[in-house]
Amino acid sequence: MDKTELNKLLEDVAAGRKSPAEAALKLKMQPIKEIGDYAKVDLHRGLRQGVPEIIYGAGKTKQHILGIARGMLANGQEHVLITRLGKEAADYVAAELPLRYEESAKIGLIGGMPAPTGKGRIVVATGGTSDIPVAEEAALTAEFLGNEVVRLYDVGVSGIHRLLSHMDAIMSARAIVAVAGMEGALPSVIGGLADCPVIAVPTSVGYGASLGGVAALLAMLNSCASGVAVVNIDNGFGAGYMASMINHLD
Repeated sequence: MDKTELNKLLEDVAAGRKSPAEAALKLKMQPIKEIGDYAKVDLHRGLRQGVPEIIYGAGKTKQHILGIARGMLANGQEHVLITRLGKEAADYVAAELPLRYEESAKIGLIGGMPAPTGKGRIVVATGGTSDIPVAEEAALTAEFLGNEVVRLYDVGVSGIHRLLSHMDAIMSARAIVAVAGMEGALPSVIGGLADCPVIAVPTSVGYGASLGGVAALLAMLNSCASGVAVVNIDNGFGAGYMASMINHLD
C-alpha cells in the first residue's frame, strides 16, 4: 500500500463505502511478505516512504528475482522496478512476466511507466557518451517514480558550448542530475548556472588516474558551487530517486 492507496481507503471510509473495521483489517494486514526462504518483501514501504520496494538485481539469482517480483505483484504492487538486472536474468523474468528491459541501464520495468506526478521537470545530463548507462539508470528511475525527464547527453566541459546551448532546460529544471567521470567537473559548472539542487553522480569512466571514479567523486565532494550534493560512484538509481523526492516537494 502506498500513500495514494491509503488516501483512497480513508476516503472510502469517510464516504461510507467501507466500514472502519474493513479499513482497520486492511491496515493490519501483514506488512512483510516472505518469499520462500530468501526474501522478505516490505509491503508497507510505499505507505511509509511514498515509494514501494524496488528490487536490486545484482547478486540475486534469476529465480529469486522472478519470485520477488511475483510476490510484489500478487500483493497489489502495480509497477515493479528492477535495477542492475543482467540480460540472462531479464530474459528469464520476461518469459514469465511482462518485463520491459533497458539493457544499457540494466533496468527492468514491469507494469509500464506511471503518469508523471512531479511538480516540474528533472534534467539528467552527462559529461560524455560513456556516462550514458549510469545516466539512463537515473533517468528511468525518475520516470518510474512519476517524473518528466529531459536528457542532455554528451554536454561535458571539454566542449562547454554544448551545455550552454541548453540553458532553457537548465534554468527551468526542478532538479538536475549531473553524471560525469574523468575529472568530474560537470556538476560544478551546472551548479554555477542552475537555481535548483544539483545531484552529482561520479562514474567509473576514465583513464588510470581516475581510480575507478574516485577522482571524480573527490572533485564533486569538493565542488565550489553551492547546492551540489553527491551520491556514490555509478549510483544512478540513488540520484534519480533523490531527484524525484525533490520534484515531489510542495
